[in-house]
Amino acid sequence: MLKGIHQQLDPHESPAFFIQGPRPFSRLMFFCALSLVMMAIDARFEYLSQVRQWFSAALHPLEIVASAPNEWGRNINTYFTSHNQLIQENFKLKQQGLIDSAALQRLATVDAENVHLRTLLAGDAPIIPKATLGEVMHMGRDPFSNIITLNRGSRHDITPGQAVVDEQGVVGQITRVYPFTSEVTLITDKKLSIPIQIERNQLRAIAFGEGKRNTLDIPYLPTSVDIKVGDKLVTSGIDGVYPAGLAVAIVTQIKQSQDSPFAKIVSRPIAGVNNHKHVLILKIPESPAINPVTDNKPVLPRNNAQHLDQSVVDVLQKNNAAVDPHPVTEIPSLETSDSEAAATPLAAPPAGTSPAGTPGNPTTTTPERP
Repeated sequence: MLKGIHQQLDPHESPAFFIQGPRPFSRLMFFCALSLVMMAIDARFEYLSQVRQWFSAALHPLEIVASAPNEWGRNINTYFTSHNQLIQENFKLKQQGLIDSAALQRLATVDAENVHLRTLLAGDAPIIPKATLGEVMHMGRDPFSNIITLNRGSRHDITPGQAVVDEQGVVGQITRVYPFTSEVTLITDKKLSIPIQIERNQLRAIAFGEGKRNTLDIPYLPTSVDIKVGDKLVTSGIDGVYPAGLAVAIVTQIKQSQDSPFAKIVSRPIAGVNNHKHVLILKIPESPAINPVTDNKPVLPRNNAQHLDQSVVDVLQKNNAAVDPHPVTEIPSLETSDSEAAATPLAAPPAGTSPAGTPGNPTTTTPERP
């Protein structure tokens, strides 16, 4: 009997008058479908871009707090670096500094000579873009893209499209900017392409990233193209984003197949896209303004006849007199204006000639030229 009473008072049994909601699996499917719809709408119409900016600005202090232990650990490790290692690094840096100083002196001489030659040839001076120093905060969280985050944003005059380089070569390009941070898509990402040219023969092409392989591919080049393993790829500068001459990659492999007319050209990036802590953000070079008047080639005025030399007009009068048997009596001089020239009377053509000056009588002879 006690057992029956126990069963009647079992608290695990839910009362029949409570209405149960949807099942957990149904809720999961509903929210998954809602998330997919919102992602598609945001990717197509970019409705949530401003909301994303606000969330990034609000979460920036939390990112700083989250990265603080890593910064403290790195600072402590740097502080307790051994004295011998610092001495060795100091000695190596002094030697490298002497070598770089000698090379820099020669580079300054060559640069000055290049500017002088460009001036002699009436060419444009080389464009040296301004740069902003940025620090890499962390790598991207998306495993399917090669993205790094810098500690420079729109508050530091950073705009999408700026090139990012280090001391060795091109790292990537700014693709998204927040108020305090910005995202850099590396040149090895599949979504990024960069115009390049072979340094050896100046052959231009376009290089595409290959994703997680950390390599670049140069497609759509025939098998007979003049490219060798070890060739250096540099920026061509024709896109207006990357200055010309920046190092990009080294050709490491060339594959040729009889089934395809194109060669498979694989190259390895020169810049340490995953190694360095600080990078430079280059300003987008501005196109020079077109000046219609130059020192070498002045623009002629509309009425060029008023600026001709009087001797040239005299020569034209003599030639016309030799060809036309009935020339006009007066030609406006250089000092007369257009209104005076229009009011100057001209001699009427003689009888027997057409208004154009053609003799009406076919037996009329033409005087011999002097």
